[in-house]
Amino acid sequence: MTLGTALRAVLGIALLTAMDAVIKAQMLQHPFLLALFMRFAMGAVCALAVVAVLRPPAPTRASVIGNSARIPIVILTAGSFFYSVSVLPLAEALTLSFLAPVFVALLGALILKERLDGRILHALGFGLAGMLVMVWPRLHGGVTGAELGVAAALFSALSYAFNLILLRRIAVKEHPAIIVLFQNAGPALCLAWPASRALQPMSGGDLLAYLGAGALGVAGHFALTSAFARAPASRLAPIEYTALVWASLLGWFVFGEAPLWTTYAGALLIIAGAFAVSRR
Repeated sequence: MTLGTALRAVLGIALLTAMDAVIKAQMLQHPFLLALFMRFAMGAVCALAVVAVLRPPAPTRASVIGNSARIPIVILTAGSFFYSVSVLPLAEALTLSFLAPVFVALLGALILKERLDGRILHALGFGLAGMLVMVWPRLHGGVTGAELGVAAALFSALSYAFNLILLRRIAVKEHPAIIVLFQNAGPALCLAWPASRALQPMSGGDLLAYLGAGALGVAGHFALTSAFARAPASRLAPIEYTALVWASLLGWFVFGEAPLWTTYAGALLIIAGAFAVSRR
């Protein structure tokens, strides 16, 4: 994996984390389904603009089938994740989603026959231990919004991992702009009717915020898709951990959220894993 590919992935994660913060802010004002639909609808507008500028080759029949198959998974991943963001601190929800690299690496080996060397296994082991440390304080007591948020984040991590494996299989053959268009326009079309049941007036500021979220999402997915087209899924998996930095900063400065100390204790394990995988 080259430095340029790694930087593409880091940039993609940073942009997507910023998008998460915007949607979290909008969910404080609008119903969940409406906010989810607007995220994809505005993303579709931005993706269409990118396609109009880049003019990539038209997708093949196999590409249409492959991209369309990902649409339900994209909806499940985004829906469960944004629910977790709505009830948990941003940094904590993002950190719980770090289980995805564990699943990505393992599914990459099972489905894509990618090689798992010792360094990657060590990194993923440290990452899994870090996630368990972070989840532990939320697993005591009855079923509350926080517990449901944890469950939603874990489900999102699993579905996100499967989504990335499918993305890896498509990204090596399809132009990133086409992939990003499908994963925004498809969910927007599917969510249009349910979201209409929760429709309410929006200000110009709200529309601009959703448009900004759409632009951040398209740019982030474009960078991430481009990175996955250039490197194995298991190699890129540890880079997901950089989201903790952006989520902590945005959560603190935008929402005044102070994550539990266990979030940072688990982060130390993740950093140890990232160091292990980077050693030669």
